[in-house]
Amino acid sequence: MLRELTEANGTLSLSGLERATGLARSTVDRVTATLARMGYVRFDGRDVHLSPRLMELGNAYMSALRLPALLSPHADALADELDESVSLAVADRDGIRFIHQATRRRAMSLSFRIGDLLPAERTAPGPLFATQWTAADWQRWRERRAADPRDLSFTAVPPRTYGGDPEDDETFAHRTREASAHGWSLDDQLIEPGLVAISVPVRSTPGGRIASVASVVSHTSRHTARGLRTTLLPRLRSAVRAMERELHAARPPEPGPPPSDLALWTGASKQQLGREFIESLARGLTVLTAFGEGRPELTLTEVSQATGLARATARRALITYEHLGLVATAGRTFMLTPRVLSLGYPPLSRTSLPEIAQPHLADLTSRIHESTSLAVLSDSGEEIQYTARVATARVMSVNITVGTRLPAYATALGRVLLADASGDALPESPRAFTSHTITDRRTLTEALTSVRAQGYALVDEELEEGLRSIAVPVRDRSGQVVAALNTAMHASRRTPRECVNDLVPELTATAARIQTDLHTAARFTHVPLT
Repeated sequence: MLRELTEANGTLSLSGLERATGLARSTVDRVTATLARMGYVRFDGRDVHLSPRLMELGNAYMSALRLPALLSPHADALADELDESVSLAVADRDGIRFIHQATRRRAMSLSFRIGDLLPAERTAPGPLFATQWTAADWQRWRERRAADPRDLSFTAVPPRTYGGDPEDDETFAHRTREASAHGWSLDDQLIEPGLVAISVPVRSTPGGRIASVASVVSHTSRHTARGLRTTLLPRLRSAVRAMERELHAARPPEPGPPPSDLALWTGASKQQLGREFIESLARGLTVLTAFGEGRPELTLTEVSQATGLARATARRALITYEHLGLVATAGRTFMLTPRVLSLGYPPLSRTSLPEIAQPHLADLTSRIHESTSLAVLSDSGEEIQYTARVATARVMSVNITVGTRLPAYATALGRVLLADASGDALPESPRAFTSHTITDRRTLTEALTSVRAQGYALVDEELEEGLRSIAVPVRDRSGQVVAALNTAMHASRRTPRECVNDLVPELTATAARIQTDLHTAARFTHVPLT
């Protein structure tokens, strides 16, 4: 069901899930109710949406892999230097899956989503990974090509316009031999017209196996495939050497305390929801989160201890995941495979902060019966820009639309954002919008100090007569304030004291939920603030 939602770009109706999976409607209802309880999906009417918390499954794989953390800074620096998109990919059987993207912001942008699976033969990294294939790997690849000649199972790429051709198979074999001889590989518009890429392998040890492949991606209006080789290959190779030095010198992470009783909460959920909660599903998915940084390979005993599940229960989950290709074994240990990223990661890797915040704003508005908003600071630091908003159903309400800009110093949202920034953004001569507006810079600076200390800002009729607003910060993984959350109302509806006593706890709790989703989504992806 998670895979069907992933292939549908993150959203399907309940009836759509029923048709896509072939499951009975009662089963669909129970599974989605369980996933919603876990925070992995949410309901909007009769539609089911993937939620950012689901990314914790893919994050478990990415943190256990360690490659994104070690190699991404080098990929980002190369993208900045070349002004071209740069990607990192790993092998997933006879395909490749992306684990990092550094993209260029252009009208004609080239990028895939993190977690997207592509057929090896239509990519630049594919021939490099194929140099390590066994005879069984090549046979599996031929069987897949025969069963799916148009690549319809690879939803991240356009399907082929024609069926299988033995000549195409020989072309890929020839590209693999060339990749083995030269140490690099090209994609000359194999995915779609206009797209070109060049790739170089990143090896886990000097002369050892390929751990990842770094690629520079462009389009033919900027570079031909031959031009990529002559102009960009030397710099790509230099960046890969830096990646390999980083990878070879990296020490294993300091072992922290192992997790324990990760699945302890499932029993209480079963008691509360009854038959609508499938405890075995929740326990099984929790098994995947036992892996992570410092825990790339676990024994059955370690998985059992981390989850709090009986060994037999943990074993059944691991065997099921091995059958599905989500887990691999090496002797007595288990490890996650790149296929874990197929569980929601591609569509969620493009999530923006407003998209993360919107359902939380809706929930908050339904509880406090006031309009709620999310805003960020403009580049100049002098204005706020509204990026998400949910209005309440009242005859008299605050009428502000997404995209509206207001002076930061005269708004609660702005003061929360300015309190975490430098005071340089305060205007030299603040304008008075009402008789209550603070226009003295020293008084404004003192107000920002108070906001920073108390964790919220209350602005009372400074922007408009009768308008009272209160806001709290939203912080990123580093603790920096990146957005502000507020509610605004007519001054007659609540006194300032009531705003603080009644609304600040609600706002703070909602901000914490937004932060949890943001921190999960931003662990290995870039989350746009607007």
